[in-house]
Amino acid sequence: MKKKIGMVGIGMMGHGIASNLLKHGHELAVLEHAGNQPLDALKAAGVLTFTSAAELAARSDVVILVLTGSPQVEAVLTGANGVLAGLKPGSVVIDCSTAIPSSTVRMAEAVAKAGSAMLDAPMTRTPKEAAEGRLNLLVGGDAALFETCRPILACFGENITHVGAVGSGHSMKLLHNYVSLGSVALIAEAAACAQRNGVAPDVFIDVLAKGGGGGMALERLKPYLLTKDTSGLRFSIANAKKDMGYYTTMAGDAQSPLAIAAAVLDTLQGADAKAAPGALLPELVSLLGPAASA
Repeated sequence: MKKKIGMVGIGMMGHGIASNLLKHGHELAVLEHAGNQPLDALKAAGVLTFTSAAELAARSDVVILVLTGSPQVEAVLTGANGVLAGLKPGSVVIDCSTAIPSSTVRMAEAVAKAGSAMLDAPMTRTPKEAAEGRLNLLVGGDAALFETCRPILACFGENITHVGAVGSGHSMKLLHNYVSLGSVALIAEAAACAQRNGVAPDVFIDVLAKGGGGGMALERLKPYLLTKDTSGLRFSIANAKKDMGYYTTMAGDAQSPLAIAAAVLDTLQGADAKAAPGALLPELVSLLGPAASA
């Protein structure tokens, strides 16, 4: 059954999600705001736009959020003229943002008080897969609600995993990003050390790839190590810092060991302070390399 869907957050990931919802015949409306990518193509395809999150929610059966993090999610849901001010009873909120799980649980409780239900469905992969409808989705929430919403999630997700209760999707996303970002930071620091010790980048890559250092993190850094091409990992240092901050908050809430995570966060904080605005994660190699200390 086709749904009236409202979206907040038509950024690099949200634009691809919106396009795929349209392709599957859903009636789509989006919130106009400064963080959006250009909406011309979506408007030409019949997408409605609203300047009020409450009005967007009032015409929607499902509201999908694709925002930067917990402060933005909380503001869009609970702020003046926010989603909860207009949400119809029986609606569903699907939060595809990266967020702190304890915040997600609080927001789910607020949505429930409004007579509706919430899933957290953060994603992995990149804007390319978002445009192709091939994201990995990690979903937290009621199992029956998950099954009801699966056809919507399948419009833009290739691998869809029900992780557990609400909030657990965001927990799994932070665990995933910690391992991913931690691996990238470790290899970037090793690459900087290789430069200082006269090891050629191609040799560094070849030896790691044939041993225990091989894997996705190395492959994503490889273009930058060889030619300073950032296209292998189009994820900003600032966002990496934010996600690692969320992970350490989650680990701290659970009283879990986080010494390694704290070191990764410290590295990213230092790099972000030195980097140009919008600097991408592969540039961490140069920020840690010989020129950085000159």
